Amino acid sequence: MTETQKNAPCVGIDLGTTNSLVSVFLNGKPELIPNSHGSVLTPSVIGVLESGEIIVGQAAKELRVTQPDACVSCFKRFMAQDRRFNLRGQEFSPIELSSLVLRSLKEDAANALGMPITEAVITVPAYFNDHARQATRLAGEMAGLTVRRMINEPTAAALVHGFHDRDDEKMITIIDLGGGTFDVTVMEVFESTLEIRSTAGESMLGGEDFTDRIVAHVLQTQNIALEVAEFQFPRRVARLRSECENAKRQLTRSDSASIRLPNEEGEFGGDPKTIHIDRTTYSSLCGPLLRRVSAPIARAMRDTDLAPEDIDDVILVGGATRMPVFQSFVENYFQKPAIARFNPDEIVALGASVQAALIERDAAVDDMIMTDVCPFTLGVEVSKELGGQRKDGYFSPILHRNSTIPISQEEMFYTVAANQPSVTVRVYQGDSRKTAENMLVGQLEVSPLPQGPAGSPLLIRFTYDISGVLEVEAYTPGGKKFRTVLTSHVESLSPQSVEDAKRRIASLKFYPREDQANLQLARFAERMLGELPSWQRQQLDQAIDFYESAMNRSNRDEFHHAKQMLLTCLSSLGISPEDDLA
Repeated sequence: MTETQKNAPCVGIDLGTTNSLVSVFLNGKPELIPNSHGSVLTPSVIGVLESGEIIVGQAAKELRVTQPDACVSCFKRFMAQDRRFNLRGQEFSPIELSSLVLRSLKEDAANALGMPITEAVITVPAYFNDHARQATRLAGEMAGLTVRRMINEPTAAALVHGFHDRDDEKMITIIDLGGGTFDVTVMEVFESTLEIRSTAGESMLGGEDFTDRIVAHVLQTQNIALEVAEFQFPRRVARLRSECENAKRQLTRSDSASIRLPNEEGEFGGDPKTIHIDRTTYSSLCGPLLRRVSAPIARAMRDTDLAPEDIDDVILVGGATRMPVFQSFVENYFQKPAIARFNPDEIVALGASVQAALIERDAAVDDMIMTDVCPFTLGVEVSKELGGQRKDGYFSPILHRNSTIPISQEEMFYTVAANQPSVTVRVYQGDSRKTAENMLVGQLEVSPLPQGPAGSPLLIRFTYDISGVLEVEAYTPGGKKFRTVLTSHVESLSPQSVEDAKRRIASLKFYPREDQANLQLARFAERMLGELPSWQRQQLDQAIDFYESAMNRSNRDEFHHAKQMLLTCLSSLGISPEDDLA
């Protein structure tokens, strides 16, 4: 490895639906890196020229109006789907398209910094599911990057505020409306610590949908349905969408805007017809979208048991939050002005490089601490006996959404038949009661099971890592362990990455009842209980109950407290376990 390669920094990348950015932490602060055109914004658009050459960014964006079938955008929305885009006879998956954008950003950073770039922190919407997250990781690897961490976009934005306001103590809500996704995150800031309390969102709602409301409205005035127009006159719709996007931006500055109507070939001609739209009309058009926005906000607030008045600051992130209709909605919801202290287009990318600095232990951020949460509930499929019949397909949560990560949690389950030979532990992600409405993450085969009656116990443990790696373990009554590591079906993590995750998970887990000495202490205390007179039994009995409950909950601090209480109780009764347990 050369000296240049060794010193190459880990960059931060905001892989956006509409635009993408790259930043780097230099000289004690995050800085944006311009692309070859001198702009820090690179449109997330891929195009294919007639020669077959692939183009990225602004050049590809120009094709959206003139040759809409030769370019593609908004593919970030489909990262978790098996979807293909055909551009001049070449097929691309959303992962491949994203990798092309990432490669372009990587090259821009290398040119600006004068050294090859190999590592990155990449942001993702907080409400991206695990499949979409691992697909994003694969896109980074395809672009030649080692993805050190994926960080939620609102968390990245909060890092910028935390970096600049380390002495604050407040509760903040981050409202992130990008081009294609919407997230809301509630966070507590105190003593240079950023603690995520809850997150919610919708991965198919963003600024593009607000533009489409105008497009549909304009076409409706001409008695044309948007779906029909897109199929019959793609160039006309592409040109009209560009006009409506400009009108949406104009409505952030003016009370009204004009929209020229292109002909069927997507041209304006000499004297095109013009449609006028004012803020009142636009606000009415946006009503259904704002109702969709309100649901995740309410969910995030419920999960923290906070009311709008408990929030000190509301921070806006994402270019679409510039819309006055959106700002008014947010301010009415929280009954306070929203803050956009930093450029909403740039703050996420800046936060990604602050996260990179935290990973690399840069002295400028050595006093900052950040925690994050698992945005989804993870659990297993179970059967239930209803009306005398056993029915499959029910979801039993193990890790609940908005649990602080990393985390390890377990639940006890039971066999349904005598001498049941095996169990397939199917792992799902979601919040629905039925597994059919949740997402299958993977499964663990537990076979053979020891013979026994129906209702024999099976302990299942989930351990979730900050990198989105889920370890699933199952323990049979005989003590045999079955184990698998799930990475959401994206075959991209190297064996070394998985081994690193396993080591992190092993250091995280804390199960005191698996320590023989802890079990011996419990048995010793129970034996001593039987030797005490009745008037002394209650105190020790309660201490034993507390100790065993703490062993089952596996909270390190709680367990040590319970153990000390038990030892103190024994000592007050003149009982010393040291000789017995030696």
